[in-house]
Amino acid sequence: MLQQFLHDFGYLALFIGTFFEGETILVLAGFLAFRGYMDINLVVVVAFCGSYAGDQLWYFLGRKHGRKLLARKPRWQLMGDRALEHIRRHPDIWVLSFRFVYGLRTVMPVAIGLSGYPPGRYLLLNGIGAAIWATALAAAAYHFGAVLEGMLGSIKKYELWVLGALLVLGLCLWVRRRIKNARLAKKVLEAERLERTRPDEPTTPTEQAGCDSNRAP
Repeated sequence: MLQQFLHDFGYLALFIGTFFEGETILVLAGFLAFRGYMDINLVVVVAFCGSYAGDQLWYFLGRKHGRKLLARKPRWQLMGDRALEHIRRHPDIWVLSFRFVYGLRTVMPVAIGLSGYPPGRYLLLNGIGAAIWATALAAAAYHFGAVLEGMLGSIKKYELWVLGALLVLGLCLWVRRRIKNARLAKKVLEAERLERTRPDEPTTPTEQAGCDSNRAP
């Protein structure tokens, strides 16, 4: 039943998941490939295609509507400004490596597009980065299954537990990031509110005397 479901929908789910921030689903797919439910080569290819396509889309949206996109959420605005600082110092390194920084899969390509990074260069380096990311995570998950089997013997009777644990871990990371982002957004909104309500700077006695003399007949 599981094998038939994965055969019908597994690779589509992997493509959709990696189109967005798909670390968890790629790790799951790598483990399932070790168990024989999916093909590891197809897992790498599909993950590469999903990641590459998604980040190309965000990059071109960033070139055309970068500021508008980042302004939609306070945390995106703050993260985008920080990302731009990093990109301007080491642009090529960040294009190659941003996928490995959890939580930046959406904001970073938008910021890269906004920074004016050349499209042709991004097309090439984004592809290299996507290939490294897909291969590294899928291989790590595949070998994780091999290590478990070496420790526990046949892991067939544990595979549902392992899948469940990976899902719970992915959910915990997602919830943790949401909480962190909510706190960050709250701080940004509070800072903006204080900035709007800050009173005008009081004038010094010298400035006040100058104003009085100007008003004197």
